[in-house]
Amino acid sequence: MHPAAIALVVGAAVAHAGWNLCAKQVPGGGALFVWLAAVFSALFQLPLAIGTVVANGGSVPGVWWLALLVSGMIHTGYFVILQRGYAVGDLSVVYPLARGTGPMLSVIAAVWLLDERPGLAALAGTAAVVLGVWVIGGLGSSGSSSWAAGVGYGLVCGVTIAAYTLWDAHAVTTLAVPPLILMAGSALTETVLLGPYALAHRGELGDLWRAHRTPILAVAVLSPVAYVLVLFALRHAPVSLVAPARELSIVIGSVGAWLLLGEPNAPRRLTGAVIVLAGVAAIAAG
Repeated sequence: MHPAAIALVVGAAVAHAGWNLCAKQVPGGGALFVWLAAVFSALFQLPLAIGTVVANGGSVPGVWWLALLVSGMIHTGYFVILQRGYAVGDLSVVYPLARGTGPMLSVIAAVWLLDERPGLAALAGTAAVVLGVWVIGGLGSSGSSSWAAGVGYGLVCGVTIAAYTLWDAHAVTTLAVPPLILMAGSALTETVLLGPYALAHRGELGDLWRAHRTPILAVAVLSPVAYVLVLFALRHAPVSLVAPARELSIVIGSVGAWLLLGEPNAPRRLTGAVIVLAGVAAIAAG
């Protein structure tokens, strides 16, 4: 993998784990939390996106609008499902399963649909990432109903991750949509789609903002930063390598869940983290 892509993916992993740790601190926020974060995220990104449009001649091709709409729809589903998962399960279960299922499906689809051909080391690394994720998530062990619900939401989140990874990769490569424009447009779409729900529950917005403004703003900033770094990485390396390598965030998130949130089973999850690191190293070599 290109050194620039590696640097971008590592930076994205740190930012991504950070905003998920913040989101877990508002488990009951649901769609209102997602809407507030999307509003401030859009405000944060719009000046950069407008500057990018101006730098590109001031015009936005029609196909770009379609790319923004589809991306925003998938991301809206992802964020709402993720918040629901955090409301019923541990971050150290939901997050690894979501992040692990996504790249596994992304690599399969990239090989099948996009005709990408990653090397043997990269494929072995992908398998190691998936194995490490499952160890961290504790699949195969008995658990409570909340554990089972966390597993379910994590797996569904993984499907949405694979969907937006593939679509957004298509948008920034084949459709040539600048990453900053794609992210800003996606955030705007999220605010529009969730707007009616937020309006119907506007009485709760003030309380949610006053109680959790710090994690809301952290998610609003760190989430697009993490993903824009990934989109730029996709310009230096194929999606079948970038999608699994970005799962280094699982290691950071799992350690953070143990140290900051006091979640259990640290030895098993750290063992899984080592497997993930080995997989990321193999992907980088591939």
